[in-house]
Amino acid sequence: MIPAHLLDVEHLPYVQGTRLMRGLAEKKTLTTLPDILILAEHEPVITLGRRSRAEDLLVTRQALEEQGIALYPVERGGLATYHGPGQLVAYPVFDLKRLRLGVARFVSRLEEAILATLWDFDLQSATRRAGFPGVWIGEEKIASIGLAVRREISFHGLALNVNLGLAPFDLFHPCGLTGVRMTSMARALGREVIKARLKQRLAYHCAHIFNLEFTPWSLTEAWEATRPYAAKNAETALA
Repeated sequence: MIPAHLLDVEHLPYVQGTRLMRGLAEKKTLTTLPDILILAEHEPVITLGRRSRAEDLLVTRQALEEQGIALYPVERGGLATYHGPGQLVAYPVFDLKRLRLGVARFVSRLEEAILATLWDFDLQSATRRAGFPGVWIGEEKIASIGLAVRREISFHGLALNVNLGLAPFDLFHPCGLTGVRMTSMARALGREVIKARLKQRLAYHCAHIFNLEFTPWSLTEAWEATRPYAAKNAETALA
């Protein structure tokens, strides 16, 4: 098992999270910083990946702001997605060269971790769909994956719908898919999910799949590890 850091943050503002991931990824390209898995939750935001199109949004930026939803273009792959309270995001800042994984195989391994976690919660119907990264329950999507990789270091990651309200997904074409319906664990199970247990199971499966041994890491330690890279990127965190 390879030592790694687990950063579990109850709430992490999206802009700060992106700055933190960038700083850690840049630091890992130049040092022996261990792999890091960040677990967090964000305020309501819609993010636009590199392949997003103007027509993916079904309302104006002003309409989003009136509903308290920010809009950010980011460098990850994929198209538009939503983050908000009740959703678990997991950001693996991993060395793909050490893992001997290309991006496609890495995405597949992340899907494995999500599936194993959902099966732990009696959602055995969760599955993949060929050609569509992420995880589905029937015709509804429950988890999305969007990565950025810089010099073989990954950042950004996955979003699993847990207890969140699904109405914001009606404001855009999720993942660029017209007519796709999103679901959540709470909706599929008919009850809310205990977040602490969910995080524990997802971290467990990521550790098993990627041969990692996690030790807890604080947000202060994470920011300290980014110096001077997060500060350098502060003004362009979402450029």
